[in-house]
Amino acid sequence: MTGDRDLPAGDFSTWLGEVQRSIRGERGSDVPCDGCTACCRASQFVHIGPDETDTLAHVPAGLLFPAPRMPRGHVLLGYDERGHCPMLIDDRCSIYEHRPRTCRTYDCRVFPAAGLEPEGDDKVLIAERAQRWKFSYAGEEDRALHDAVRAAATYLPTHPDLLPDGSAVATNTQLAVMAVEAHGVFLRGDPTEDEVRVVLSRRRSGHA
Repeated sequence: MTGDRDLPAGDFSTWLGEVQRSIRGERGSDVPCDGCTACCRASQFVHIGPDETDTLAHVPAGLLFPAPRMPRGHVLLGYDERGHCPMLIDDRCSIYEHRPRTCRTYDCRVFPAAGLEPEGDDKVLIAERAQRWKFSYAGEEDRALHDAVRAAATYLPTHPDLLPDGSAVATNTQLAVMAVEAHGVFLRGDPTEDEVRVVLSRRRSGHA
């Protein structure tokens, strides 16, 4: 997509609640894409779980390969020589109603929420789209929530030992999602390392 005009990202607190439910797998993301296919043209591997039988029935098996370091049955859908998802035909998703969970939960508004940009030359279109999103704020509480997400995004990469299993944050996408998950402990100011570790561990184990 091209154009310099701002895009309304919605009320921040409303969006934050919705994206948290999406991260927990309670719902999909309701992103006002308006025809944008930037994420479909960004050389991204799309994870598909073994329980996504409807999606698997609509993706040719030859386009799938086992997902590294994941249990049997988890697969990845790759991209073509242009970096496009092979299910993107005539600039539209040919399996939109049957698209993978990864696609249903992807929300590029997480980047401006965290004050981050996706890395890599192949993510330029996503970065351009993300820069155009502008949140609205119903009041100071919304602004405080946004500040907390950004504070978490600044804090986490400097404390990799607090992340689940001691893993390093590989991408700004992962970092932005973790910032959304951990923002609550930053609302009260500077949290302790234990508070951050606990909330991240709890989220990953599905108890949040």
